[in-house]
Amino acid sequence: MNAARVAAVTGAGSGIGRALALACAREGMAVAIADVEGAALEETRQQLLALGVRCTARLCDVSRASDVEAFAQACRSELGEVDWLFNNAGVALLGPAWQATEADWQWLWGVNVLGVANGVRVFGPRMRSRGTPAHIVNTASAAGLATLAGSAVYAATKHAVVAFSECLAHDLHREGSRIGVSVLCPSLLPTRIHESQRNRPGALGDTVAAAPSYEERVRNGMAASTVNADDVALATLDAIRARRFYVIPHAHTGASVQARMQRILADFRAIHPENSHGQ
Repeated sequence: MNAARVAAVTGAGSGIGRALALACAREGMAVAIADVEGAALEETRQQLLALGVRCTARLCDVSRASDVEAFAQACRSELGEVDWLFNNAGVALLGPAWQATEADWQWLWGVNVLGVANGVRVFGPRMRSRGTPAHIVNTASAAGLATLAGSAVYAATKHAVVAFSECLAHDLHREGSRIGVSVLCPSLLPTRIHESQRNRPGALGDTVAAAPSYEERVRNGMAASTVNADDVALATLDAIRARRFYVIPHAHTGASVQARMQRILADFRAIHPENSHGQ
């Protein structure tokens, strides 16, 4: 039933982005893909072509509104209006909160937060004006729901994506829109996000010192994951069909979220014991 429908995916050169693009193609959708890494983007394009779907690929730095606008124009002119939008591009770095440089903040905020905002701002009005069922998926992280030492800048950006997505869903619901929203919150799995520095702009090269202990934790978490990018993509498409907001592929994320909420409520009860009954 999706033969004439279109999906647009940013950060589609590898990992979850590539898996999302291929999953949409297997649904029979035309797929527009974007990434800053040309060779990886071409690899994804070839895999889409092998599945026999219409596709287009564009180099795109999502932190630049003009790049996202050009990507949207290519989608419309070559494939048609977008039905499913995946604001997936993201980068990461590790280190103590106080060591993060101004450039670290600018880079992660630009890609992880402004990249999502640019996608919604550019694609959203056209999706709304059509009045047909559509869906927006913003990729956050389990780090947008709970936190760990060494992930301050990354977690801050991903919490922002979760909050932005929640508000977007509220705004669309208030106007009676037929656009659904989901926020994707995976934990560690085998992707190349730990190699994000490969695509870091030279102008933002001043960065936090290497943190081997944190990096080892990430490598171990990736290696131990029983969830892969294809699993995440399938869970995301299931959430779109079910109009489910939170997409949390890793089972262990639930315990982290519960522990955080318990800490919040414990401090709330300490200040407001009269309001704690039944909680």
